[in-house]
Amino acid sequence: MTTKDDLQWHKSSYSTAQGSCVEVAWHKSSYSGSSADCVEVAEGPTVLVRDTQNRELGHLEYPPRTWAAFLQQVKTGLL
Repeated sequence: MTTKDDLQWHKSSYSTAQGSCVEVAWHKSSYSGSSADCVEVAEGPTVLVRDTQNRELGHLEYPPRTWAAFLQQVKTGLL
């Protein structure tokens, strides 16, 4: 189980220069299993997904509703 101490916080692109910050925490996706081929997810105003081994390549961004629909398809075996 992930605790808040395990999370890696970073300033979101939704943060403003005036100091109104939105922070998101990355956590290993439960769908990654125990393999080294993992993805990390950060949930906030949008859902961010990145490759754990290639963090420097950036992330993909999804609306929460789209991410939830994707997860539902994975859970039901459609993907």
